[in-house]
Amino acid sequence: QVQLVESGGGLVQPGGSLRLSCAASGSIFSINAMGWYRQAPGKERELVARISNGGNTNYADSVKGRFTISRDNAKNTVYLQMNTVKPEDTAVYYCNADVLTTRFYGANYWGKGTLVTVSS
Repeated sequence: QVQLVESGGGLVQPGGSLRLSCAASGSIFSINAMGWYRQAPGKERELVARISNGGNTNYADSVKGRFTISRDNAKNTVYLQMNTVKPEDTAVYYCNADVLTTRFYGANYWGKGTLVTVSS
């Protein structure tokens, strides 16, 4: 079993900053790509940012220059630094990871999500 647990969500004012964390635990042999997705009310889930185990990153156009994804491979943790947030960044943010388990079974896992609300 593999679990992804997000933290760091909450209420933030427009123009402010927030840092999300996601820790993976369980029967993990290795983790390939990790990423953050978000789903706003009434909208489909969308990619925010993704990072490979080698550190290569890609971002949604809407967050480029404002958000930064990073990871600590030793801690199986991925982070999302959110700067200059806007009301349209309001969404539930989900962590995602491509995991190779200790039984050498590869699968994609999701966290339960953390709510980010940008409002004054």
